[in-house]
Order: sequence, then structure tokens, then C-alpha cells
Amino acid sequence: MSFSGTSPIVFRMKSCPIIYENDEILIVNKAAGLSVQGGQGVAHPLDEELSKELGYRIHLVHRLDKETCGLLVVAKTPQAAAKWTALIGAKQVKKEYTAVCFGVPEIAGKPLLPGESATIRAPIGKGGKMQEAVTHVTLMRSWELPGTDVTLSLVQLVLGTGRMHQIRIHLALAKSPVVGDDLHGNFKLNRLLRKERGSKLLMLCARRLTVPAPGGKSGRFEVPLPEHILALCGGVL
Repeated sequence: MSFSGTSPIVFRMKSCPIIYENDEILIVNKAAGLSVQGGQGVAHPLDEELSKELGYRIHLVHRLDKETCGLLVVAKTPQAAAKWTALIGAKQVKKEYTAVCFGVPEIAGKPLLPGESATIRAPIGKGGKMQEAVTHVTLMRSWELPGTDVTLSLVQLVLGTGRMHQIRIHLALAKSPVVGDDLHGNFKLNRLLRKERGSKLLMLCARRLTVPAPGGKSGRFEVPLPEHILALCGGVL
């Protein structure tokens, strides 16, 4: 494998842009609203559509929520899938996210200050089956949404573990739910933003990936923030 930092888009598929490709993997930029895997009530999932467009079966090695956009690694073969699943499980792949949330994250009883970082450690699970979950949070900036008394915050997040809906649950626990999250978030404020700003999508993007490369090196990939996040942030970025 060869890496050259942030790679340009190789070519654009109908379902999502491919920003990197080698003999083992593809790194794609998934759009918000696109399911990565099929299931009941799911039409045109990424794994099926991308496989059709490429002419061979791709294999998922990790997941993104349907509502979350950003970088996703998929493998070209079952052998590569097993390898990259193990690398992710061994924390050899660093996943970094950007989110816009309501309020200011409060961790260990203390609201974060701009530029400050802290770690959320709170188990996640269902039916009594709880798993350790760790999310590292950095507050980039906070601002008042014009014409309202709503405070928004732009945060950067690094996963220490990879549980389902981890970022969404952890930020809700930190009294700063992700904007547009109608499962774990603030439904009243979501309705307000849909009415006042037309904001309908989840404001969460898997923006950066750092992956291992030969010779002990690493490759870092990054995508720009999507239009729905930029539009909500207005002139604060």
C-alpha cells in the first residue's frame, strides 16, 4: 500500500465518492441518509450499490450510522476485510469526527471552554448488556444562533471505542445532543431548527481517518465539512 496524506478523489461513484483505493481497501465519503448495509425497509444500501457499480463484492469492516456522513473503509476481499476489521479492533485506525451540538458539552460536571478537551467514559448498551465506551471531545467554539436564544457548539471527537451511536449517546449525556438527532437528541430544539433554518440532517461527520501503512508509517485522509453543516455554522468557521 502507498499513502500520500490526504488523497484526491479517485473517481465518483453514483452512491459516494471514492477518495482512496489500493489492492485491499477503498476509502469512501458516504453521504448522510445512505445506509451502509441492507435490512428490513432499507433500499439501495451502500454495500450493495457500490458492489454493483464496481463489478465485484465489497465487504464492510466498520459502520457509520445512516444519518452520519463521512469517511468509511470497505474491503475488496474477505481476507482484506478480516485484516482491516482486526486493525480497527486493535485501535490501529484513528477515527475523528466533527459535530454541531446544542449547548456546551459538560463533562465531569464542568462545561468545556473553547479549545479545551476532555474524555467521556460512560458505558453503552441495551438490556443490561453494557459495554465500555470512551469518547475524546474538544470544544472548538460556541455561538448563539442569530434570532434565537439557542447556543450551538462545534466539537471535534475521537473515538476510543466504537459502540453503536456512541458519539450521539455520549454528547446527549454531556447535555449537548447532536443537532438533528431525533433518537437521542433534543426533539424540541430539532423542530425549531427545522422550522427556522431548514436543518433536517444529523450534524455529524466522520471527517478524518488515520490508517496504518507499510514501514510503520500512517496515511491520513480528510474530507471537507458537508454543506448542511457549513450552512448551519454560518460565518463562525
